[in-house]
Amino acid sequence: MSGVSQRLSKVAKEFNVGVDTILDFLESKGIDDLNRNSKISPETYEVLVDEYQPDKKVKAEAKELKKAEDDIKPKVKKEIETVKVETPKMEGLKIVSKVDITPLKTVDPKVKKKEVEPEKVEAPEVEKADIEPPKADEPKAVEEVKIESKEPASVEKKEAEASEEKKAEESTIIRGRAKKLNGPTLVSSEKIDLTKFQKPKKKKPVASSSANVETKKKRKRVSTSSGNRDRRPNRGKQNTTPRVELTPEQIQKQVRENLAKLQSGGKNKGAKLRREKRQARKEQEEINLIKSEEESKTIQVTEFVTTAEFAQLMSVEPTQIISACFSLGMMVTQNQRLDAETLSIVAEEFGFTVEFVGTEVQESIQQEEDTEENLVSRAPIVTVMGHVDHGKTSLLDFIRDANVISGEAGGITQHVGAYEVDLKGKKITFLDTPGHEAFTAMRARGAQVTDVVIIVIAADDKVMPQTKEAISHAQAAGVPMVFALNKIDRETANPDKIKEQLANENVLLEDWGGKFQSQEISAKTGLGIPELLEKVLLEAEILDLKANPDKNAIGTVIEASLDKGKGYLTTILVESGTLKLGDYVLAGCFSGKVKALLDERENKMEDAGPSTPAVLLGLNGAAQAGDKFNVMDDEREAKNIAAKRMQLQREQGVRTQKHITLDEIGRRLALGDFKELNIIIKGDVDGSIEALSDSLQKLSTDQIAVNIIHKSVGQISESDVMLAAASDAVIIGFQVRPSVNARKLAEKEQIDIRLYSVIYNAIEELEKAMEGMLSPDIEEKVVCNIEIRETFKISKIGTIAGCYVLDGKINRNTKIRLIRDGIVVYSGELSTLKRFKDDVKEVSVGYECGLSINNFNDIKVGDIVEGFEEVEVKKTLN
Repeated sequence: MSGVSQRLSKVAKEFNVGVDTILDFLESKGIDDLNRNSKISPETYEVLVDEYQPDKKVKAEAKELKKAEDDIKPKVKKEIETVKVETPKMEGLKIVSKVDITPLKTVDPKVKKKEVEPEKVEAPEVEKADIEPPKADEPKAVEEVKIESKEPASVEKKEAEASEEKKAEESTIIRGRAKKLNGPTLVSSEKIDLTKFQKPKKKKPVASSSANVETKKKRKRVSTSSGNRDRRPNRGKQNTTPRVELTPEQIQKQVRENLAKLQSGGKNKGAKLRREKRQARKEQEEINLIKSEEESKTIQVTEFVTTAEFAQLMSVEPTQIISACFSLGMMVTQNQRLDAETLSIVAEEFGFTVEFVGTEVQESIQQEEDTEENLVSRAPIVTVMGHVDHGKTSLLDFIRDANVISGEAGGITQHVGAYEVDLKGKKITFLDTPGHEAFTAMRARGAQVTDVVIIVIAADDKVMPQTKEAISHAQAAGVPMVFALNKIDRETANPDKIKEQLANENVLLEDWGGKFQSQEISAKTGLGIPELLEKVLLEAEILDLKANPDKNAIGTVIEASLDKGKGYLTTILVESGTLKLGDYVLAGCFSGKVKALLDERENKMEDAGPSTPAVLLGLNGAAQAGDKFNVMDDEREAKNIAAKRMQLQREQGVRTQKHITLDEIGRRLALGDFKELNIIIKGDVDGSIEALSDSLQKLSTDQIAVNIIHKSVGQISESDVMLAAASDAVIIGFQVRPSVNARKLAEKEQIDIRLYSVIYNAIEELEKAMEGMLSPDIEEKVVCNIEIRETFKISKIGTIAGCYVLDGKINRNTKIRLIRDGIVVYSGELSTLKRFKDDVKEVSVGYECGLSINNFNDIKVGDIVEGFEEVEVKKTLN
């Protein structure tokens, strides 16, 4: 490698030295034309070897010498063989004299044996060719002999002189002599008794001592001699086997094995027992943790759970539940109750399982099965739906020859009305639903109990959001629709435009080749209304509606209210069977005997058959709109079921009541100005209360939360005022008034009671009140710009600026900024404001003035004084 140019980085890696270090070293040696990616010459490489790996150079030289030696060995061997062939035969050795060695064999009497080393006698060097071989008749020398060659005498003389010089040199050398040690010398044959110095030992039991003697074995001593150490394999060598990384499974396996070894050993039984108890306790904690996780994913609900309560149980937003139901083809609201199947499907979408509590209550109600012989034709139930102010109630007024609109506040329908109309010997039951956006739940209930739906659309308007919602409700309920294009008598009416918009909503009318019937009408003049009713009856005949009147009545609660003189009034719609006076009715959590039945004109009725609406008097509470009612044979059974349902509803209320958590506290602290608005709602009918509470809850934002702590039917009572005082709430009365005592108590406790007759007035006022609770935004408004044209320094006063107002108007209390070269130098307030010698309150544009700034005198010509005001801007919920 040293004969080839190499990359500097590679050489640095070989020497295990940094590239910068090598560059600095080469620069000190005068080689400074290199960089990090340069190649170095063999000469430079040799310099680096001498500096960083000198041993490597020595090894290389030794390797070269060994190679040269290996190359020379065959040549030397060949030359030696050649010399052996050419060497003449030796004549043998010649004995010159004998050496007497007896004086050296004397023995020291104190030492048994002594080795005597004979003196070395060196023979002169002679050439092999000149040595004579020994004669056969001459005796051999026992000791050292002197070899004599057959060379001339001059050579022998020189050798003799050399030997004498060598002997003289040896005589001057002092050689050390050491005696060999043979161990200790035995002085006396007597032995010393050491037993008298030993301490007496304690006697042990014979059995144990014998056992110890039997079990005691001699331990073998492990030899650590150098021979044994040298025999170990790979002694002194570096272990070059690569370390294998263990997988997590292997690590866990080793940990388990080591733990098992540790736990299996030990003589202390108490420690082992405590360890087993700890292990059992740990396993039990893990089992409990798994159970708690499973229980947290299991929610217990009753048959009374609403969408909002269900969302609270799963800790999600009600809008997510509504979206999930919408994907299933169901239009629901926050306060609408969901059936068991829907609850199970929606809970699965959010990863929960539903456990129904009190299902035996509903199952305990026995229902008779109808046979074909008992079924008779019944009147169709028709629901009128549509956008607000499109003429739904006007249409019903014309059909019934009544004026319902005059009885409604604000001229809009705010209740569900149920009416029965006799048309040419055929009866039709009409349900009138509100068109305002707040009454979504009422429209949904109307679509669920109906047979045919009339969608009323104003021909001089367009397909509105509530119209689309009504179509969705009808499609979700799977009922046929008939479209009534109202206000056709107006000049601006354009029915073709309405049909086109309906086609865009995938609703094709028969005129456009679709399946839905339509009729152009005028609710004011009665144009087209008979044809509309005929089409409704045609749809009803196609459905072939039948019911069994000879059984206990079953139906739906349409509305519930509280009358001061009569008590709780419940508007019901009988679906099958016949409701009679004296029957015991169970509706939701309430029950009671039917004391009176009234029609929509408050005329008394003896009974109510299938598809008949009626007002029931006799329940002990206001049933929730949408509840099913049943006529029970046993009064005691009805009361027990009602009591169980009430208990379950209370449990559900406690379960859905969420207390404040640390996360919620942290969220409110992060917002800084979080507010809560507690509201108590009292209304005339249950449906209106439900619609109002839905609308108010939608007003909640991140900064303000609307909490409806109580809602019920009836006038505002003293208990409502006490609850508002305890919870710092506002009472909203919808078409109800407080009692005399409640009003006095409210004045004493300073409780705010707001009374409304129109629902959108209540929503708008509450929205304004919530916006007033929000802290306003502070915005700056620039009111003037003033140029400084001259400065005057006055002792004890400071610097006075002579100014010119460029725009706006400056007041004495205006906050100012001093701007120099576009940079704000100071912000503060004015100390004085003058025109000529007079103090003034304000100076308008185009006038000159003098001013001084409070606690600031560094004013220069050319500076700009900017006057500004801080204006509070009202926040909105949006």
